[in-house]
Amino acid sequence: MINIIWACMAIVGIVFAMFNGKMEEVNQAVFDSAGEAVTLSIGLISILVFWLGIMKIAESAGILLALTKLFRPLIVRLFPEIPKDHPAIGYILSNITANLFGLGNAATPIGIKAMEQMKQLSGTDTASRSMITFLALNTSGLTLVPTTVIAIRMQYHSVSPTEIVGTTILTTCISTVSAILIDRFYYYKSTWGK
Repeated sequence: MINIIWACMAIVGIVFAMFNGKMEEVNQAVFDSAGEAVTLSIGLISILVFWLGIMKIAESAGILLALTKLFRPLIVRLFPEIPKDHPAIGYILSNITANLFGLGNAATPIGIKAMEQMKQLSGTDTASRSMITFLALNTSGLTLVPTTVIAIRMQYHSVSPTEIVGTTILTTCISTVSAILIDRFYYYKSTWGK
C-alpha cells in the first residue's frame, strides 16, 4: 500500500511539474538526490561497519554476554509463553542488544529469526501474544548509542553529532516503557472478558 502512495505522489509531482514548466528542475533534483543518496550510503556503511566491529569486540570481551544475562530475567517474564531455553529467547536478547547499540540494520535479521522461532512455537499464522509483545518492544527500540543518526549528523557536518545521545536515551526509555505498558494493558483487557 505504501508503494502505491509513494508512486501516486511521484506521478502527481511529475504531472504538476510538466504543466508548470518545472520539469528541468525536477530532473535536476532527481540527479542531485541520487548522488547525495550514494554519498550518504557510503558514509553510513563505514559507520555501521565500525560499530559492528565494536559490537564484535564487546562480544569477545564478554560484555554482550553480561547484557544478555542482565536482560534474561526480564525477557523471560515478558515472554511467559516461550520456554526459558528456547532459541527464540536468544534471538530476542540479541535483537535487543543490537538495538541498544543503535544497530537497527543488524537487529533486523535477528528479529526476523526471533519471529520465525515464535511462529514455529505457536504453530499458527496468527500473531501470538509473544509475537505482539516482541513487535511492540522492537518498535520502541531502547537505544543507548544512536549510531545511524550520529553517522547522518556527521555526514552533514554537524558541529556536535553526539549531542543527541542523552535525548535518545530518555525518549527510547519512555517509548519502551510505554510500549510494554500498552501491550500489557491490551493483553489483560482481552483476558478480562474470558
